[in-house]
Amino acid sequence: MKIFNLFKPGFAFVLLLASNTVYAKDVVMDKSIGMELARDIVNAAVLICRKGGYSVSAVVVDRHGLMRAALRDDAAARFTLEIAERKANMTVMAWTDSGVFRKARGDIQQELNHINGLIVMEGGIKIVAGGYNIGAIGVSGAPGGDKDADCAKKAVEQLNERIEFAIE
Repeated sequence: MKIFNLFKPGFAFVLLLASNTVYAKDVVMDKSIGMELARDIVNAAVLICRKGGYSVSAVVVDRHGLMRAALRDDAAARFTLEIAERKANMTVMAWTDSGVFRKARGDIQQELNHINGLIVMEGGIKIVAGGYNIGAIGVSGAPGGDKDADCAKKAVEQLNERIEFAIE
């Protein structure tokens, strides 16, 4: 009887741990891009394109496709903001650069273009930190998606060291 009394606190502790394990899956820990990093990436992309003679818009979305930062250069058309966001969203949906997806899945391009918030065009680049997909950037307004993608890639490369150390 006395031995059983010694085990009661230990048994209660084991039950407590087991119950916490069951509920631990109800909480999702998420690694996603922060506002400051997103702001700096869009700024870099717009300035890089401007040096190339292009007025563009750049949008960074987080891993869920929620806009974190957007910037439209002075002479960029207003529609470039929406197109840039839709390119970034396409990248998040496919978890590959939008140009790569476009080349690989031309068979469903038209169907996806009819989904609100998506567009299958080159110019969306994923943002990866520590092996995690933390977001994507979309650029629009240069004369061709390849140039949009180039500005986005250069912006991500320019901030690569900061991006890599964003996840601890």
